[in-house]
Amino acid sequence: MKALPDFSEVLRFKPGKSRLKDFNPTGTQGVEHDARAQQALEQNLKRLSEIQYRLYASKARALLIVLQGIDAAGKDGTIRHVMTGLNPQGCKVTSFKKPTSEELDHDFLWRIHKAVPGKGEIGIFNRSHYEDVLVVRVHKLVPKEVWKARFAQINSFEKLLAESGTVVLKFFLHLSKEEQKARLQARINDPEKNWKLSPQDFEERPLWKKYQQAFEDALSKCATERAPWFVIPSDKKWFRNLAVSQIIVKALEGLKLDLPKPAPGLERYRL
Repeated sequence: MKALPDFSEVLRFKPGKSRLKDFNPTGTQGVEHDARAQQALEQNLKRLSEIQYRLYASKARALLIVLQGIDAAGKDGTIRHVMTGLNPQGCKVTSFKKPTSEELDHDFLWRIHKAVPGKGEIGIFNRSHYEDVLVVRVHKLVPKEVWKARFAQINSFEKLLAESGTVVLKFFLHLSKEEQKARLQARINDPEKNWKLSPQDFEERPLWKKYQQAFEDALSKCATERAPWFVIPSDKKWFRNLAVSQIIVKALEGLKLDLPKPAPGLERYRL
């Protein structure tokens, strides 16, 4: 049976070599949506739960997962389906909305650094510090020289995290404009999902090209060896979940985490 591709290689964005147009949002890297793909996803989720236990117990490293993408790209769905087996005690999801007045009184990374996971924890960012080179750029909320300087600041920040023991994995959920339209329409048609909609979802669609250019610049300037970007084709939700889960599992397995040694003298006790 043919092995699945190594998604951490084929979906990795390589500055100077990769372009966003090189990644087909409808593609599946030749993988069929069949029982084998479903089994692979289930195995990944089981393995992720097992490794999280070692990560939490050892308290030697941390994992930060960054999810970015256009509206309806599937950030919430990825969290729901890929992180479903994680122990909430060692996992925290942070959603970054419009900055508060307090947050605006500080540098743009202040609120981000406060949410970074501690040793033994997994942190998931639903949107992130990259909003400050995306939304603020497209809507011209700050001068160009301000947001351009943030690329280097972000790289320095992520370098600090990596050198402090945090594994940083960044996923751009790559959605086609046609699929976004279909998902937004489905939310309109389903009264149970109307709450997910906001006027902003529709006001942003005419800015599609500007956002795509902003995303590509963020990937090109901030994909580093220590904090890589992965472009995840996301039109097909099953493939999105499979690819993201495989990449996370491979990164955590590479840490070769051991359980802590028992407390000295524990062998003397019997019940």
